[in-house]
Amino acid sequence: MAAPPVVDLPFIDEGLAADIASGLDAVEKLLRTSADSEDAFVAEASKHLIEAGGKRFRAMIVLLASHFGDPSAPGVVPGAVVIELTHLATLYHDDVMDEAPVRRGTPSANARWDNTVAILTGDYLFAQASEILADLGPELVRIQARTFSRLVKGQIRETIGPRPGVDAVTHYIEVLADKTGSLIATSGRFGAMLAGAPAEIVDRITSACEAIGVAWQLGDDLLDVASSAGESGKTPGTDLREGIRTLPVLYVLESTAPEDARLRELLAGPVAEDDIEEAVELLRANPAMERAHAELMSWVDRARADLMALPDIPARQALLALCDYVADRSG
Repeated sequence: MAAPPVVDLPFIDEGLAADIASGLDAVEKLLRTSADSEDAFVAEASKHLIEAGGKRFRAMIVLLASHFGDPSAPGVVPGAVVIELTHLATLYHDDVMDEAPVRRGTPSANARWDNTVAILTGDYLFAQASEILADLGPELVRIQARTFSRLVKGQIRETIGPRPGVDAVTHYIEVLADKTGSLIATSGRFGAMLAGAPAEIVDRITSACEAIGVAWQLGDDLLDVASSAGESGKTPGTDLREGIRTLPVLYVLESTAPEDARLRELLAGPVAEDDIEEAVELLRANPAMERAHAELMSWVDRARADLMALPDIPARQALLALCDYVADRSG
């Protein structure tokens, strides 16, 4: 059975809603087949995260973008599976780097087995994605290679941090664009290209989807501070505990205001458990939160501007609704 979209988009058009549901079902079936293997252990490890669930958000973007051309074109569903396999592979690798014990409510692959198995399983899924991609044409192979390059570059840049003399905020936004925005952008590009949409429409959708991806991650920055555990799905201040310098934290650290001195002291490194409540309260009340939300909205506005230049069809309305959701979820 297909996974639901990442958000309950108001698919006012019943035909579009039915097409997306049918497409996600086809994606799910091919995704499971593509992750299979004659080796029982490889098959089990490869399907570990697939069976754990997930929203198939990127696949939904592929399917929505395909409606700007012929959504029934034969390459659309395989293209969506390529994107999902790539995303899943990065999750296996991310969990190793983050030493994450849980993913999607179940033990991560590295916790269930070990880091070596998790890394190799991610590699296997990348290989499976490449095999499907080879049948979709050299141009899509080239686009996927460039996307993968951005994913890796973003991870490296996040790991080493900004170089001396490089603005930390600029560096952070560029990391988000590479690590998250790039694959969501390629989701839109694949859907439109494989459906045969005109080049100018492909470019608009690609740009809009990258902006949506960056805005989504900026929203996560805000939710880590502003939301309750029930709203965000994780304990408030998780990033602060781990010493992750998200956008509002970076804004505080670059401040020279005397009233921010205590907060700057708390945010200089991973926040001790005894100080989490104070840090969260101070950060919630700090202008850095409004400033970070304004940055998020600038990316949402970029996405909307690109989408408004597209043909006025139900898929455009669904993507605009996604922009509204991204804007609203973080307040």
